[in-house]
Amino acid sequence: MPKKTDDIIREYEKKLEDEYGPGYVEAFEPDLVNKEYDLFRSEVLERKVTNYEKWCYFAERILKISPSKKDLPNLKKSIEVAHLNVTPEAAASFGALVAFGLILFGVLVMGITYAFGSISFFFPIFLIMAGALAIKPLSNIPIYLANRWRLEASNQMVLCILYIVMYMRHTSNLEHAVKFAAGHIGAPLSLDFKKIFWDIQTEKYFSIKESLDKYLENWRDHNLEFVEAFHLIEGSLYEPNESRRVMLLEKSLEVMLEGTYNKMLHYAHNLKGPITMLYMLGVILPILGLVIFPLVGSFMGGAVKWYHLGMLYNVILPIVLVIMGNNMLAKRPTGYGESELLKNNPEFKIYEQWVVDDKVVPISPKAASIFVGSVIVLIGLLPLLIHFVNPGYEMSLGALGPLLDYKGENGPYGVGALMLGMLVPLGIAIGISMYYGIKTNRLIKIKKKVDDLEEEFSGAVFQLGNRIGDGIPAEVAFGEVARTMSGTPTGNFFSTVDRNIRKLGHGMSKAVFDSRVGAILLFPSNLIHSTMKVLVESARKGPKVVSASLITISKYVDRIKQVNERLKDLLADVLSSMVSQINFLTPLIAGIVVGVGSMVTTIIGKLGSAFETVGGAGSEIPSNFGALASIMNIKDAIPGYFFQLVVGLYVLEITIILTMLSTSIERGMDKTTTRYRIGKNVKRSMLLYCVVALIGVVLFNLLANTVSFVPQ
Repeated sequence: MPKKTDDIIREYEKKLEDEYGPGYVEAFEPDLVNKEYDLFRSEVLERKVTNYEKWCYFAERILKISPSKKDLPNLKKSIEVAHLNVTPEAAASFGALVAFGLILFGVLVMGITYAFGSISFFFPIFLIMAGALAIKPLSNIPIYLANRWRLEASNQMVLCILYIVMYMRHTSNLEHAVKFAAGHIGAPLSLDFKKIFWDIQTEKYFSIKESLDKYLENWRDHNLEFVEAFHLIEGSLYEPNESRRVMLLEKSLEVMLEGTYNKMLHYAHNLKGPITMLYMLGVILPILGLVIFPLVGSFMGGAVKWYHLGMLYNVILPIVLVIMGNNMLAKRPTGYGESELLKNNPEFKIYEQWVVDDKVVPISPKAASIFVGSVIVLIGLLPLLIHFVNPGYEMSLGALGPLLDYKGENGPYGVGALMLGMLVPLGIAIGISMYYGIKTNRLIKIKKKVDDLEEEFSGAVFQLGNRIGDGIPAEVAFGEVARTMSGTPTGNFFSTVDRNIRKLGHGMSKAVFDSRVGAILLFPSNLIHSTMKVLVESARKGPKVVSASLITISKYVDRIKQVNERLKDLLADVLSSMVSQINFLTPLIAGIVVGVGSMVTTIIGKLGSAFETVGGAGSEIPSNFGALASIMNIKDAIPGYFFQLVVGLYVLEITIILTMLSTSIERGMDKTTTRYRIGKNVKRSMLLYCVVALIGVVLFNLLANTVSFVPQ
């Protein structure tokens, strides 16, 4: 694993002391080696990313593999973009070791089954093929992480340019402007900007412009307008004329907005084809194809088992859909999206706890969700548990037939077992919904409150700028604008600032940003926070600078709002079709398929019994019916209980995948909104699926049981 900063320092200290004697090296001052970037990197990167780094170097020590010359440049660039502390060789070694492990495990399973006299080919061959196919994707994990990093960073780019322009509008200093943006946009783009300063402090580069230009090269192929906007900002530093300097700054934001809009326009038009293909290959055709599987198992003499179906639908197809979705998101234009407002704000961690009537419940949301989901799943597993404890147990459900209906060790084929089995996917869905609901319910309400405030904030800032421009002190102007906008979210924000100034005697900065009573605590918006920072900074230069800065910010925010609304209109058709698939069409079709599949299984059982009766000993027509009886063997058909499990889990996986995809297309990487929508959608779609499947199973089986298949 690469050496850390302290290790390198100690190594060279020892060399110097060995050469020149003890005490030669004085202690390093804390500011000389800045650990801020290292610390910030460890806080920003997810634990699974840092664990991946450990696994890579563990794999490299066991099996060192070098990537191909063709992949090496892309891997190096991706590792740099994603701030990974690995080498391309370590990434390739991880992919090779995992793939080799899967292949070896597959061979081992085949050998063990052969040793016990019942050799199994399906799982060993599946593992061997999975290992062979996984080498390339596992070796390219840094490329996937870099693409995800770009998508997350892209949400913040318009706001990043806005913050830099806002700051440089009154203070023409690029270094301070980049620091100001890094302090307000949050991770991951803030980590990129901290890396820019880290490279200067470690003397990799010798100026902010050199370090920034090197960083912008990573975005040249992905977001040219972001690069052009920064170059215009840099160009404004060399303008001696104030009006031309401001014009270049405004032009930079205009370039960012127009470029984003034009790229999103083409993206929205080109998205319809891939989305349609995803629906057909991932939803419609697989679910409709499920109808024939009960027949396939019977006609092929039991060669197709339920776990074959589960491997195809619950493992392979979801992986294919995730890959298709990632390919769509990789082409999504950068620079548009909404930043994650609350994920790094320590003031709002309490809202991720379980709160009832404003009191924190002393139970972990995860533990409560797992308990509730597990109880429901356990009830759904009762048909298997009952048979395991008491193989001879049976119970009649009247017209619907027996509850379990085991055929020896095969089954359960009973309609009652199938209906109980619906509780397994439903229990998992309720557990997920409960967990995400507890963690995001209150955060979403705060986010909605902040959105309402930002919606009208540009008008309020314009008014505030005009009041200050008229010669009214900023401290007094807050109160006047608050009275004008009384009853609105912005009016409440300004009145809180005014109250802190008049009643508590705070200065403007403390009235807004105080850690105990500051107005910003009630409105956790990055946009509002940065605007107030600009106000406080520019207030030192006089009311005219404050007024001009606020009026310009108002215009910028209005322009961003207009572009965002136009982009939402472009994506409306695609997103509405995805929502209808998630909430209605997919669970509805799947529920009907389960009902039809259950009826087919019941009919196969009745036909098999009828053919055995007609083609038995002493029958006048034994030959043909005997052959049909061997085909229509209920023991070879996939039990309805397991068939429903496969379909139910597939609907759950499809709902989660489509929800994540639709939210990422609309808002970029917004974890709070994604989790909130997953919690809401899985509960809604699984309830609809279970209701439709339950009605279908009852109606179709009553119909099948009323028909006699024995010739009179």
